[in-house]
Amino acid sequence: MGERRTTGQALVDGLLAHSVDTVFGLPGVQTYALFDALGERSAEITLVSARHEQACAYMALGYAQSSGRTGVCTVVPGPGILNAAAGLLTAAGTGTPVVCLTSDVPTAYAGKGMGHLHEMPDQLATVRSFVKWAETVRHPAQAPALLAEAFARAASGRPGPVVLQTPWDILGMVAEVPAPRVQPPEPPPPVDEPAVRAAADLLAEARNPMIMIGSGARHAGAEIRALAELLGAPVVAQRGGRGVLRDDDPYAFTGAAGFARWADTDVLLMLGTRGELTWFRWPERTPGPRLVSIDIDPRQHVWRAPAVAVTADARDAAAALVRLLRDAGDQAPRGADPGERQAENPATAGPRASRAAQFAAVKARFRADVASRLRPHADYLAAIRAALPEDGYFVEEISQVGFASLFAFPVYAPRHFVTAGHQGTLGFGFPTALGVKAAHRDRPVVSVTGDGGFLFGAAELATAVQHGLGVVTVVFDNSAYGNVKADQDRLFGREVGSVLRNPDFVALAQAFGADGLRVESPDGLRDVVAGALATGRPTVVHVPMPLDPAVTPWTYLTPVAGPD
Repeated sequence: MGERRTTGQALVDGLLAHSVDTVFGLPGVQTYALFDALGERSAEITLVSARHEQACAYMALGYAQSSGRTGVCTVVPGPGILNAAAGLLTAAGTGTPVVCLTSDVPTAYAGKGMGHLHEMPDQLATVRSFVKWAETVRHPAQAPALLAEAFARAASGRPGPVVLQTPWDILGMVAEVPAPRVQPPEPPPPVDEPAVRAAADLLAEARNPMIMIGSGARHAGAEIRALAELLGAPVVAQRGGRGVLRDDDPYAFTGAAGFARWADTDVLLMLGTRGELTWFRWPERTPGPRLVSIDIDPRQHVWRAPAVAVTADARDAAAALVRLLRDAGDQAPRGADPGERQAENPATAGPRASRAAQFAAVKARFRADVASRLRPHADYLAAIRAALPEDGYFVEEISQVGFASLFAFPVYAPRHFVTAGHQGTLGFGFPTALGVKAAHRDRPVVSVTGDGGFLFGAAELATAVQHGLGVVTVVFDNSAYGNVKADQDRLFGREVGSVLRNPDFVALAQAFGADGLRVESPDGLRDVVAGALATGRPTVVHVPMPLDPAVTPWTYLTPVAGPD
């Protein structure tokens, strides 16, 4: 026999069974029963209440992406879930597990189009078009099993967002409810031995292989580092894979720096990444490199048409490749220099001569070029890096400095560079950073944003102050949607709708009870960020940043022939 509980109570019981310690939410009449249940358990689970539903999803995104744990948010149905959709879509794009709890019209009104409060024609169909899974709780007794399935689905395979809705009348219904359940995620598929052996053979034959990684490889750092050294291959990360190898490791390349190796690459290993660089950023080559595609999502292989496809977890597959390549090395002829053996018979050559010095030199030239040409962007990012400890978290944003950070901000650990991925969701940065801080209250968090993007969610300064989320947000202000304005001027000779009239950002921050500061130099920014992190208070740092269309990160992010 179960205990008599409301559906809201049963859902909160299930959250606690899944070790959820924080929920990001905005209450409304359809979710009163859920919020009251959260209030009953407030000693065990923290509610961070936002000022906009979009921020609820972004905060859950930041919490999950930076911690590796599933983020949880709750919003009202209809306009509430649609407001949250941008954050859920970003979670889908970045492979981030998020569970969103919402409501729906009362069951008696479902599908009738009678104009009930927040009614959508088919809410479940709408959210199913962009989340991994969505379902409805139709009785309190279903809540434990469906919530457990929601968590399992969010974390299985390629992680992502899920939605569990409960109609208004069912959320407060009382019935006997089974005990909470925890359903483990589906185990990753076993590594196909013939496929991974074919991949190892192709990589061993390569003269200049490259490893490209994404968020699916965040947990595979040791295996990837060993693989890189065995192959003599650079490890290239554009966004989600940043920090899997420390940026000061000679084998770790940013997406922009990795372009220097692209022309010579004959075999490309894509590991846990969609491969934005090769399809959208770097110019096509004929013939292109032969492709080894390793991804836990088999759909990624279909459009790539790789020479070898392996559907597997990135760490499992990388470990198998390391084993096979080391075994081949143990069986290779001895007595010759590794580089000479490679030239004689690449497939059985064994260990290659180290390319660490060569790669370090390539990276040093790239850094010098960026430091001399991308100014003041690189100078400001260096100032933030000097102020932010290695264990601190950095949240990018769709802005000139945010784009520059993809290659000009060193990252030293996975999950410490928090990103919107390919979605490029303008305005995500500041509210996402609040979720990062909620997950890591003892760690410093810095968010960089442009003036346009920051004002998407500036009201969440109230959330930061109310809940003690001491994020330091650096607003680079060029009084425009800078990337749009630069493109319009270049393409059409005029700007339309891209020039902005902004508030006094310092006064704005102070009006919310946060700290507001203004600096106009990289040295000043370094000192101000360090001081703000020391206070632990929510802080906005305003940096005037004139827009110079001749100085742009796109020179590096979308090269034609590479920086000259």
